[in-house]
Amino acid sequence: MSKMSIVVPCYNEEAALPVYYEEMCRIMEKMSEVEFEIIFVDDGSSDRTLGILKDMNEKDGRCRYLSFSRNFGKEAALYAGLKGAQGDYVATMDVDMQDPPGLLPEMYRILMEESYDSVATRRSDREGEPKIRSFLSESFYKVINRISKTEIVSGARDYRLMRRKMVDAVLEMSEYNRFSKGIFEWVGFRTKWLEFRNVGRCAGETKWSVRKLFSYSIEGITGFSVAPLSLASVIGVAFCMLSFVMIFVIIVRTLLWGDPVSGWPSLVCIIFMVSGIQLFCTGIVGEYLSKTYLETKRRPIFILKDSSERDEGDGYERK
Repeated sequence: MSKMSIVVPCYNEEAALPVYYEEMCRIMEKMSEVEFEIIFVDDGSSDRTLGILKDMNEKDGRCRYLSFSRNFGKEAALYAGLKGAQGDYVATMDVDMQDPPGLLPEMYRILMEESYDSVATRRSDREGEPKIRSFLSESFYKVINRISKTEIVSGARDYRLMRRKMVDAVLEMSEYNRFSKGIFEWVGFRTKWLEFRNVGRCAGETKWSVRKLFSYSIEGITGFSVAPLSLASVIGVAFCMLSFVMIFVIIVRTLLWGDPVSGWPSLVCIIFMVSGIQLFCTGIVGEYLSKTYLETKRRPIFILKDSSERDEGDGYERK
């Protein structure tokens, strides 16, 4: 019998957990030929999420949990879940039901019958999502696919089912600054995409503000493209050439008409603009330098405080 591990990051999801578990019970009953384990990763929740996970573990041995010492972020939670997964097939999905569990039987069938290593999902529309958020998301995919060699499918979700060999390849990329959508594509392997219509949360509120999404997009761009560094160099060369042209124009104008100090207000504006460009380019370099700094510190991606395997010596680092 094949074993399937489901990795589910959770952060303050006390309202969504019962709904998700009830739906997964129906799916697991339907897929009776598969042995399941659900690995819930509590990402430092401040509500009753951990208590609910402990109750579910006592009630149903298929439900395991890992609990972080603080909030390390969804990327760390995904990595921890993949690291703890024992299945021949491993799925990653959200607990808020925006990743429909009902797709799992079809995803499993594809891997069993077709020569794919992974089945991933993408939203075919963004119905119900704020327009500004949809616009920014679509713009991000356009930008990163232009400047990165790793193509990321527009509307891609973290909801996917993978064979063990692909999971092992993902785990080999133990970098501190993680962008899973890019990592899943970078490791390669044959992937089939399934589309589904956008689904709203079953309970609770999204934890992804526009600011957090912007920071996440910067993580993806700096993690899978060095084009911004090249852009800084190109801007520097362009402004250097422009400065030589302006010097030539000033010299010619002074020789012909005199009054070399006229137009000082426009000169001040130019100085401010050039200074802004310099700071912008310095900021790009600083962003990459900060990522390098964090990688060299070799800090753990997560620290585990508690887990359902706490008495079995699971090998996780704790505080």
